[in-house]
Amino acid sequence: MEALLAIAVGVLTACGVFLILRARTFPVLLGLTLLSYAVNLFLFASGRLRLDAPPLIRAGATYTDPLPQALVLTAIVIGFGMTAYLAMLALRGLAESGADHVDAREEP
Repeated sequence: MEALLAIAVGVLTACGVFLILRARTFPVLLGLTLLSYAVNLFLFASGRLRLDAPPLIRAGATYTDPLPQALVLTAIVIGFGMTAYLAMLALRGLAESGADHVDAREEP
């Protein structure tokens, strides 16, 4: 299970970086979203994967660390706000410059 999670984080990170390096605004927005998914998955995996373990500490019992879960929930909300803000910025740039290039240059 850990190998599958590591591969998923690696693929999401690679795809996110590849899309961020594009010259258009929509792929950059998708790349940032994929990178935030990779970070969320990494944070969630940092709390150890345990099945049927309670998030509360009892004497002598195995438990799941609730801190990474709380960090992932916070990161999801922040990521959604960032995505909405960047989408509005991209639409504003498209309306003002007439092109969806990141640097607002026209194609030859």
